[in-house]
Amino acid sequence: MNFKNKVVWITGASSGIGKSLAITLSKENCKLILSSRRKEALMAVKALCNTPENVVVLPLDLAETDSLAGITEIAISCFGKIDLLINNGGISQRSPIIDTTIAVDRKLMEVDYLGTVALSKALLPHFVANKSGHYVVVSSLMGKFSSPFRSAYCGAKHALHGFFDALRLEHDKDNIKVTMICPGFVNTDVARNALTADGSKQTHQDEMTEKGLNVEVFTKKMLQAIKKEKFEAYIGKKERFGIYLKRISPRLLHKLVLRSKVR
Repeated sequence: MNFKNKVVWITGASSGIGKSLAITLSKENCKLILSSRRKEALMAVKALCNTPENVVVLPLDLAETDSLAGITEIAISCFGKIDLLINNGGISQRSPIIDTTIAVDRKLMEVDYLGTVALSKALLPHFVANKSGHYVVVSSLMGKFSSPFRSAYCGAKHALHGFFDALRLEHDKDNIKVTMICPGFVNTDVARNALTADGSKQTHQDEMTEKGLNVEVFTKKMLQAIKKEKFEAYIGKKERFGIYLKRISPRLLHKLVLRSKVR
């Protein structure tokens, strides 16, 4: 596939990976719908796009799942159709399980899992009616194996794989595609915005995130995976090999993660 003349809806588009996707895709002669909670930041991203006249800003909050069906109707009306939904919106977490309030676990599930699922289900009848559609879900390597101090994040990301694997199976007959993107460390503000044990933001950068892939490099690899309609893509540096090591020896992966600097 290619992106020419496609309508692409991106959540979490105000910063990081979403912002980079918007700017890069704007050069592909497609139409964009940009969503996040922050309208002013979305407008700033729109101004950076190659053809701002082909970009619509549509604020939403993934935690407000009851609002997403109505917002989806508005999104479809912007250009008359949607070809791709890039589920990029979400938050991360950094705190020990024993100290983390259940409210933090609930918040991660509401935003990263339920918000993404609700938005995708709202769009599903449109894809089925068109006998075409592509869900792209920004999960994480933490959706395939876990790491310390990210329990709520790992749980939500693992859940996404269960749901979208089922959706892919149920709607193969409708020509609906699902691509799960699993980033490793990418140098964005995801760590700074991560929730801590009491729900407050971490505010500082992780060492491993700082040393992660440049976001533009990541974006290029992600778009290549979407074009190839891959089921899953693991994008990062050496951390991505944890995927394969878990298949061979989960115990060895456990020992290596314990020895790593991932905190």
